[in-house]
Amino acid sequence: MKHCGGSRTRSRNKRGFPVTMSLPGRNTVSPPILSFATLNAAPHEVYRELRPEFPFVQREDGAFLVLRAHDVQPLVSDPRTRQIETELIRARGITDGPVMELVSNSLLFSNGETHRRRRQPLSRCFAFRMMEGLRANVRSLAEALVTLKLGDGEMKLRDDYAASIPAITIAAILGIPRSDVPLFTSMAYRVSKILTTSWTREDLPDIELAINDLSSYVATLIDDRRKHPRADFLSDYVASVDEAAQMSAVEAVMQIVSVVLGGTDTTRAAIVIMVGLLLDRRDGLWQALHHQPAMVAAAVLESLRFEPAVASIPRLAVEDISLDGHVIPRGSPVLLSTMSSLRDPDVFLDPGQFNLTRPQGKWHPVFGGGEHRCLGEALARIEMEEALTALVNSLLDLEVGDQKLNIRGHAGIRQVDELVVRWR
Repeated sequence: MKHCGGSRTRSRNKRGFPVTMSLPGRNTVSPPILSFATLNAAPHEVYRELRPEFPFVQREDGAFLVLRAHDVQPLVSDPRTRQIETELIRARGITDGPVMELVSNSLLFSNGETHRRRRQPLSRCFAFRMMEGLRANVRSLAEALVTLKLGDGEMKLRDDYAASIPAITIAAILGIPRSDVPLFTSMAYRVSKILTTSWTREDLPDIELAINDLSSYVATLIDDRRKHPRADFLSDYVASVDEAAQMSAVEAVMQIVSVVLGGTDTTRAAIVIMVGLLLDRRDGLWQALHHQPAMVAAAVLESLRFEPAVASIPRLAVEDISLDGHVIPRGSPVLLSTMSSLRDPDVFLDPGQFNLTRPQGKWHPVFGGGEHRCLGEALARIEMEEALTALVNSLLDLEVGDQKLNIRGHAGIRQVDELVVRWR
């Protein structure tokens, strides 16, 4: 059997994570160790080149990126892995402060009973049936945003449109005043950078300041609902938390911060990516949507496959994991690459083709699986569908000119540059 680097001797890298090393005289080719810069520069090309030869690659911080669809999907709920907690941020040198407080208290980075008690007060609100009841409101919002820009002849797709739909919707769900939307989304976008692969030590002061500001804002909202309950989700959440008495004050705040993060930045990016992909193919697919509006749902799912806004699912190996003869050692951070696996030709025919007639399963892999499957999946799909429908139904002759859709990041939440759309 091949191991990561030949016959194994257990050691630790400079980050403290276990690694395997080659013994002298062995010729086994190990999966490469790649830098953040290499992975971020051309992730699809790197994954396409290395996926046939290696089931995973290792990143310079010690994390292992699993590349193949037949490995990624089972490992989402494999008992040999668990949800990453604080391991990845510790690998980047963060041991205390606001970032550690957020990560160590959020349902996004917890397991077992801790995860269940943090998630339970939120689950009921985000049930599929309840989210479907919001569709009409999301549709009206998207149509109003398009109408608002009609006379301008152009629109900033990210900041004028894609950012507003999830932000205003999540504000309505949480009972946040609409006038506060620019404030809390600005804080959320600054905080969410810590969940990407593009932050540096120079970014930390602003990220920490934004976490403090957003946490204080949410704490004020919670305190207000405790004193003056209303008929809204946040009041129900506070009542549930107080009745159960199983969460600290910090935990109660960080679950709502997590909802704000999950309900804004990822969907904003996903909408821009989806529309950008379609307008890159406007003479074919965009026109087809005008004549076949029922294809909108397929366009959402295919865009999530072709260019996912969330490029990986974080796990931690709690046992040694052997994949195709190579071993990920126990204790290693594992990033299950949706970005790579969703273009795996062993599962997807012509994976480099953006194809609206591609068969799609009921449960899209990009939303994860098991008890950590994305809480806001139903809402995100509704927001993307209605955002696209409003643009298609406007009958505007949209184009992006000389711009190119620019998406950054190889793992975690990806970032997308502004894209200005124009019409004649």
